[in-house]
Amino acid sequence: MAVFAFSVAPMTAGESVAEHVAEAVRIVRESGLPNRTTSMFTEIEGSWDEVMPVIQRATETIVRAGYRTSLVIKADIRPDDRTGELDGKVARVEERLADDESETGHS
Repeated sequence: MAVFAFSVAPMTAGESVAEHVAEAVRIVRESGLPNRTTSMFTEIEGSWDEVMPVIQRATETIVRAGYRTSLVIKADIRPDDRTGELDGKVARVEERLADDESETGHS
């Protein structure tokens, strides 16, 4: 299993790319795979074979609209079948921070 972070956007669509990015995110959400969208990336969790076609379809929707397209992909690929890492990785960091706060009294 893996968590992939990707950003796809038209390079020549003008100042606002929200409409095009929304269409790409819609494809990710319709995939049924665990996902989250932030201001910079969309994260999606699954196997390589599940996720890459979704990223491809999300990218192709912008290319088909006639735009030169930027795609950035980052992946955390695990050798085991662990799932839930989309939230699990963040939860472990938050736990450590909470432990630090309780030990030092600083937030």
